[in-house]
Amino acid sequence: MKGRHTFVAGCVLVGLVLAVAVVSLVWLPYDPSDTTGGRLAPPGGEHLLGTDKLGRDLLTRLMVGARIALTVGAGSVLVGGVLGVAAGLLAGFATRWLDDALSAALDILIAFPTLLLAMLVVAVREASLGSAIVAIGLAMSGVVARLTRVLVKRVLSQDYITASRTSGTSWPRLVTEHVLPNIWPTLLVNLALQLGLAVLAEASLSYLGLGPPPPNASWGRLLQEAQATVLTAPLGAIAPGVLLVVLVVGVNLVADGLRDLADPTRRSSR
Repeated sequence: MKGRHTFVAGCVLVGLVLAVAVVSLVWLPYDPSDTTGGRLAPPGGEHLLGTDKLGRDLLTRLMVGARIALTVGAGSVLVGGVLGVAAGLLAGFATRWLDDALSAALDILIAFPTLLLAMLVVAVREASLGSAIVAIGLAMSGVVARLTRVLVKRVLSQDYITASRTSGTSWPRLVTEHVLPNIWPTLLVNLALQLGLAVLAEASLSYLGLGPPPPNASWGRLLQEAQATVLTAPLGAIAPGVLLVVLVVGVNLVADGLRDLADPTRRSSR
């Protein structure tokens, strides 16, 4: 029961941010580049959350930031999931020497700091939305691949897999009918956790100036721009920080709820 409540609470938090992002696709209070609002205007009728130091509407930029955070998060998970699962399956079915080589490569990738790897990729390509997705997805693929490899090895050690191979089942059919159905619940929980990490990584890159360039209004960029006026206009720093916390906490609650729902033993122990 607790796992279900955790899952629902997480879905509500993520759903709020998702709703803001969807609305931003069809409606925004102002143009994100509009600087006619007056410098650091307080919250009021024309600008519900006030304006930033250049006179841009803060609510508009927060809505655009929600869209960017979810786009980069989902895109990074997609890239990291595809690459990671493919590499993990290859390692799980590989011969001993190939498995050792892939494991060593994954260890190096995992040991490399995620943010530093993402910074290197962005620096080579250029700061853009696509570069952030590729960089963060590549950084998280090592963790996904390592988990996939362990799960595949565990499934392949079962007696029914040996029986299936003895009966002539092909490797592709073995993967689709036995391996993937048995590993996807654990992978889903891990990918949900990776989504939260991807959102934080994107905010960090944007804070350092390596995220999507202006006029894109990433939450990390909003935090960076607001630090100079945090004492005179604190809402500019508080609002994106709160939204960032809400999204990451919501994603973690969804992952925790999925873990409880997928594991009857864990659920009953609570």
